[in-house]
Amino acid sequence: MTPSAAPRHPLTIPAFRAYWVSRLAGTVAVSAMAIVIGWQVYNIARQTMDVRESAFLLGMIGLAQFVPLFLLTPVVGLAADSLDRRWIVRATTALLLVTAGTLGVLTWADRLTLGWLFAAAVSFGVARAFAGPAYSALAPNLVPRESLPTAIAVSSIAWQVGTIAGPSVGGFLYAIHPDVAYGTACGLFALALAVMFLIGPVAQPPVQKDHRVLARITDGFAYVRRNRLVLAAITLDLFAVLLAGATALLPIYARDILHVGSRGLGLLAAGMGIGAALTAAWFSFRPMRTDVGVKMLASVVVFGLAILVFGVSRSFPLSLAALVVAGGADMVSVYVRSSLIQLHTPDAMRGRVSAVSQLTISASNELGEAESGLMASLLGPVGAVVAGAVGAIGITLLWSRLFPELKRARTFDPPETLELPPHDGAKA
Repeated sequence: MTPSAAPRHPLTIPAFRAYWVSRLAGTVAVSAMAIVIGWQVYNIARQTMDVRESAFLLGMIGLAQFVPLFLLTPVVGLAADSLDRRWIVRATTALLLVTAGTLGVLTWADRLTLGWLFAAAVSFGVARAFAGPAYSALAPNLVPRESLPTAIAVSSIAWQVGTIAGPSVGGFLYAIHPDVAYGTACGLFALALAVMFLIGPVAQPPVQKDHRVLARITDGFAYVRRNRLVLAAITLDLFAVLLAGATALLPIYARDILHVGSRGLGLLAAGMGIGAALTAAWFSFRPMRTDVGVKMLASVVVFGLAILVFGVSRSFPLSLAALVVAGGADMVSVYVRSSLIQLHTPDAMRGRVSAVSQLTISASNELGEAESGLMASLLGPVGAVVAGAVGAIGITLLWSRLFPELKRARTFDPPETLELPPHDGAKA
């Protein structure tokens, strides 16, 4: 490509198209399973427990997913930088396919228990621990560097569209019969696995031969700590969603507050995805170019305000609208964070830095679900959502003072050269 040529749109590249379809199909399937599992856990728990006790158990599903991801984070990033990233995604997608099939059979046979649901959550955590860094590190290998910001937005569309379709499909198919939802998820995982085999060999960073395994594992954490702009973006998103995430409590709102049942649950769960997908679609055609740090800070404040409205609302249309706005604001934060990580990180480090990023994302999501369940058991679901939203706004104001680098970030442009931590590539 000549310097004056316009960047290629990522979807004109066959390998990236296959990657995009795989991510879309896999996300729809994961989102459908997540909402069905949460609904089944809450319904089983409510047979013998009150709302607050059931809310606590619902939060523990998130913790069951987070623990294996937390324990595996030191090695999954190194795996993504050392092994073929395509095969990591293929293997983890196969694990998810087996998990969905097992739950489907147990549901069909009416032998599903809370134990099986928690075991499935652990399996989810293991699969996502390895798949996340591999997926994130693979995308930059499939497109030219000048197309990467657009590729991030287009990849986010696949993820966000999946979060729209998945919960809606899961909720509606569950209303027909629960095992139908699991059967659909199996078909989508099979598609995601099949198209990954359409991606041919890609450039892989050279594997270091210094045998300093522990040093290479900790390099990802060291790099994030040294780059204060990346550190600010990652930790702001972590604490905001950890505090203000309300997705774990959606079954409670659907059943006991808004009284809309499983169909309404599907729509509520899709709400944030709708707003996020619309925002990501906009960025895919009009990438953000200026004042990226300030826009991220503003978006997190809007996110907190929208969750606050959702928490106190008793109107289903207003609740759904608030979640749509929250999803759009969250997508701005995701877009800025993802772009900074990908463009400010050397390719040889992307797997490990992506693993650190994934750990914080999972902490904000799955660990946030556990926090939401615990707070709901103490303050009630409405009190937990309101307190979390106020906390997220406060964190944003604090971060704007602690990390002036974020306010000063005008564009995504990284330094001319990206330095590796001292251990990476060092000779023994």
